[in-house]
Amino acid sequence: MEDLPQLPPEVWVYILSFLSTEEKHTVRFGCRQLKVLIDQPSLWRNHTVMLCDLRRYTYGFWDMLRHRKLTRVAVRHLRRKEWRRLVKFLPTLSAVVFVDGGRKYKGKYMENLAHFPGLKVGTSGRNGTWEEPMLGSSLTSKLQERLTHLSVCNVRLPCCAHFIQAVSHLVNLQYLMFHQQGEGYGLDTVRPVPCEKLKHLSWGMRGEPPAPLPDDYLSPSDPESPGVPRYGGPALTSLELVDYPECILPENALQSFSSLRSLTVRYRYIREGIECRLASWLKPLQQLETLCIVGGNSLAAYTTTIPSSVSRLTLRVAITLKDMDSIAPKVPALEHLDIEQNRSSGSLCRRIPMLFPQLKTLRIRFFRREPEKDLLSLHRLRHLVRLELLVERSFILRDYLNGHPWPSPCVQEHINQLRELSENRITVITTMRRRNPLRECDCVWEGD
Repeated sequence: MEDLPQLPPEVWVYILSFLSTEEKHTVRFGCRQLKVLIDQPSLWRNHTVMLCDLRRYTYGFWDMLRHRKLTRVAVRHLRRKEWRRLVKFLPTLSAVVFVDGGRKYKGKYMENLAHFPGLKVGTSGRNGTWEEPMLGSSLTSKLQERLTHLSVCNVRLPCCAHFIQAVSHLVNLQYLMFHQQGEGYGLDTVRPVPCEKLKHLSWGMRGEPPAPLPDDYLSPSDPESPGVPRYGGPALTSLELVDYPECILPENALQSFSSLRSLTVRYRYIREGIECRLASWLKPLQQLETLCIVGGNSLAAYTTTIPSSVSRLTLRVAITLKDMDSIAPKVPALEHLDIEQNRSSGSLCRRIPMLFPQLKTLRIRFFRREPEKDLLSLHRLRHLVRLELLVERSFILRDYLNGHPWPSPCVQEHINQLRELSENRITVITTMRRRNPLRECDCVWEGD
């Protein structure tokens, strides 16, 4: 290969940052200079590599990961020798994720985490079963000041109350994701862990207690100071409720969360005749910046209470032009919008520039249809720099049996025209997504 153009390394790194992971690996084989550039740590920040059967990896592979200063790995079931190998070659890991679906674990498996001196993130992947307490007293004492992130997604624990009690000793915990599954898990018996430094909480709400939960369920009082919430005040800035059925939390459940910056509610189901709680929840959240609603009641039930401070809005619900007209006055400073367009939505692309002129990013999920010519209207969004178009994968496979790619030639023509109209200001990304958006859940924190 010929020598690369003489550009400063930082310029090359900036150019290469636009490549996907697969494209980076392809470019890396071009020449020695590209290999060095691709392995720059800034290109792999927050990247998670999947590792299994560590015996097959060469010394060159480990050197590559060290050169990239990789700090996050996801591992399948590792034997004792493989854990020692991982500690030897990547001692600076700060995040370890278990992704062994269907396996049964004993408490000593987690003890391996204590061998990483820089560990801050511990994550247990999906669908595992723990036959013994996940966080034993020995491990908790070793990690109580080190662990800042903990994610436990869809695993079966022998005793949820024991786990919550152990987590309460992690004095520097800032991020907690707990999505439990299995029998014996009652929301009326297990509460979110009271950690004073907790900033981000993602709490699974699967199951329905015999009676509605109390007003202070998400902000239990400090036993030493009755009436004072342990969190829910200035510390907690992000809250996510997963698999939430409308009827179990009262209207005042978020009354003490006045400084919340981000709220996500992923509904599991809605019962007829149950009043929408979301309208009451939003009223005290006058500092809210990010709001994400997946499923649930019709938009008309809560649009009037959306705080004007919201600048990032995600609505994965049935939406109409009338809904958009009612939302726009409530969020005059909206910069990021994520919506679904279905057959009852009408021409959303034509209306969006008039309703949300400050948009910088826009994501549209097309349900059983693909973008039409009204897409060109988006060039009137003067601040728009990123547009993402998502189409359901099953729809593509069903309607493009003759091998037509996504985007189709017609959609690609619209995209090219949009780029031309915007003078290449708008970056357009096309994506296929799998159905089942209500159960999307990431077991790896992307926080700092």
